[in-house]
Amino acid sequence: MNTPAERDLPAGRHRLLKEFVMTEIANTPTVRSRLKLLAPVGALAAAVAVAVPLLMGTPAHAVTELPGGLIDITINEAKDPGRLQADLRALGANVVVDYVPKGKKCGPEPRAAHFLSKEEAALSVFPPPQGHETSFVIDPKVIGQGRTGVLEFSVSEEEDGARVAGIWARVAEGPVADCVLTDTPGAPLDH
Repeated sequence: MNTPAERDLPAGRHRLLKEFVMTEIANTPTVRSRLKLLAPVGALAAAVAVAVPLLMGTPAHAVTELPGGLIDITINEAKDPGRLQADLRALGANVVVDYVPKGKKCGPEPRAAHFLSKEEAALSVFPPPQGHETSFVIDPKVIGQGRTGVLEFSVSEEEDGARVAGIWARVAEGPVADCVLTDTPGAPLDH
């Protein structure tokens, strides 16, 4: 049975694509995890669905402005926080972004004179708007004049191969000190 994706591929390309995907599956835990989620769709459909972003070069992140000024953030890979920060600032969000690896935390503590409580300024939108449940949504309007939003992301791989991701989102009064990674036995986003 030919699916539309098979018919659209040039001759020989389907086999090459399938070999590429199977190699990526064998070598990449993230792709294996994605395929587990897509398995009910069918092995071939899942392979094609995963292979297309891999061939096209999936960006580390994506930001999208939503109605009402909200910003949808999708993290595909925990790297290049400076680029994500620049993309958010281009959308008018005065935000500092840091990726914190397992076993580390951002210092110095505190990084700002005062962090507002979630009740005073909820930077993250929870629950997220319909259709954006799998990404992270922020409301830059809560940052306000003279304040800085802080996003710290942590992604770690556990011993069983599971990936654990966490996000710490707060609004600080005034400027925020640069993140200096220091060792910690605790959780990376434990403030």
